[in-house]
Formats: sequence, structure tokens, C-alpha cells
Amino acid sequence: MKRATKSGWQKDSGTGRGWLLFFYSVPSKPVSNRMKIWRMLAKAGALSLKGAIYVLPYSDDHYEFCQWLVSSVAVARGEAAFVRTDRIETMKDDEIIEMFNRQRAKDYLGLEKRLDELERKVGNIRKGAGAMSDRKIEEELNRFVKEFQQAGGIDFFFSDARKELEKRMKAITAEIAALSRAETGERAVEVVPRRAADYQGKIWVTRKRPFVDRMASAWLIRNFIDREATFGFIDESEIDGLDKDTVTFDIRGGEFTHVGDMSTFEVLLKAFCLKEKSLGVMAEIVHQVDLKDDKYSNPAAEGLRDILEGVRRTARDDHEALEKGTIIMEMLHASKS
Repeated sequence: MKRATKSGWQKDSGTGRGWLLFFYSVPSKPVSNRMKIWRMLAKAGALSLKGAIYVLPYSDDHYEFCQWLVSSVAVARGEAAFVRTDRIETMKDDEIIEMFNRQRAKDYLGLEKRLDELERKVGNIRKGAGAMSDRKIEEELNRFVKEFQQAGGIDFFFSDARKELEKRMKAITAEIAALSRAETGERAVEVVPRRAADYQGKIWVTRKRPFVDRMASAWLIRNFIDREATFGFIDESEIDGLDKDTVTFDIRGGEFTHVGDMSTFEVLLKAFCLKEKSLGVMAEIVHQVDLKDDKYSNPAAEGLRDILEGVRRTARDDHEALEKGTIIMEMLHASKS
């Protein structure tokens, strides 16, 4: 059984969504046209079978890519076509998947060498035999993570090479974080555990002009903590005059707000012990948009920032902005689940 992947391809009990086969030819000159088409296919993660025949696992995105590529070949005065097929008669699906995985393993070789070097640098710092500023080593790690995520975007079948590299990447990330804490003398921040049962049917109040952290936190509250929650907006100066049954979040002096380098969204996750993997991914994206401290590097952050900025500019009031923002967060959650 093969699980569904980002490509949309899945295989279950011997049946799958199939494959897309792309065929093309372009004039030999200028060479730049041939290289342009080849680069497009390589960037999309297409597998070369024979000559100018390329295969991709079927998905709606890949289908649209092939349509667009046919047009690009035509502009280069070439010819192209593609077909969708349930199977390739001379090859088993597992054989094709293994070819994809071998191709991805080659992509990861360069990343493995860079990670080896990063591990050596961290090891030297730990032993006191080397020196590198926290900022620089975190920047190097962030660049590595970004490239790893780009490579993973076309690793349609979660190759073993990817799993091993991801395991090492998480270990070195934790080690760098530990070194950073030791260097600055920071102590681990404490977040008091809470029970969702104690926060039902509450009015949750936050600052006016909601943006990413408040939108994400409101979505999290309504979906995982207090399904009957209602929301209000105040100026920071009004916090002392609130009713005792009102819960404040993402506001200075609030019950749930930033702690250390954690966003309010991250604090809520920790306080209510919410450990769903997709929420962890969302937390990194929210942190990146909200705090801009380069702790994480997820390509989805910039797109989310632009969309939410559009929401904030077009909403008639804070309530409408929050509601639209929570809809975007619901979609983000669905995409990461």
C-alpha cells in the first residue's frame, strides 16, 4: 500500500491514480529552447523513461503542468502531447516508484554533503574547537531547510533518502537550538498546562486589527479548545476593565500571549497539549510570518502573509477580518493534514 502524497498520487490494494506520459520534440537549434523544456521537466520532478518520454504520477497539478508545457513546446516550434494511463504495460508501478526514488536520492546527495559540513561545524563548537555566531549558523541551517523542502516537493513517494536526511536535519536543528540557549544563558520558557473543559463558551478578546497570530489563534480556539467561542477586540489600555470570565489572547498582559520566542498560537498549542502534526507545521508558518526571526523557513509563509494582508485591507471591520482569516487558516490546515 502506498499512501497519498503531495503529488496527489496514491496506490491502494493494487490500484492507483495512474501516470502521465509526456512526449515532445523541438528543433535542435537554438539549443536554449531544448534546455528550457528539459529544465521545466526536471524542476517538476519528471522521470525520463526513454529519449524524450517523461513520466509523472497523475495529479490535477501535474495534468495542468503538462497542458501548459505543450503550449511552451509549441512556442519553441516543436510538437508535444501527453496521455494519462492506469499502467505502463512493460513495468510494474513499484518499479517506476523505485526509479523515482533513485532519482530523488541523487538530488539529496548534495544536501547530504552540506549537512555533513554543518554537523562538523556544530560538533567543533560543542567541543570548544570552533567558533561561529548563532546568527550565522542558524542562517546556514535555514538555507539548508529551504533547499530540503524544495527537494521534498518533488519527492512524490517519500524516499528512504528523504526520511534519513529529515531525521538528521531534525537532530541538528535541536542541537543548534540547545547551543543557542547555552550561549545566551536563556532558560526554557514555561507554559502552564490548561484544560479545555475550563474554557468553554467564553468571550475571547484580543487586540484590534487582527493579523496572522490572532487569526490563527482564533481558528485554533474555535476548532480545538472552545467551539462556542465568541471574539471581541479592544485597545491594550482596556485590558484591566474586562469581566473576569473574558479570556484575553495575543495582547500584552493577556492570559495567552507570546512567551519567550513563541507566538500566541504556539503558546496555545503547548498550554492545551495539542500535538497534531499538521498544527506543528502551521505553528512554524505562523511564527515565521508573525515574528520574522528566521527560526523557521517555510515557503508557504510569504504567500500566507500576502493573502492575509489582502484580507485585512478589504475587510469592513475587525470581526469580518477575523472570520475571513480563520477561513484561510482552515484551508491551510486542510492542506497540511
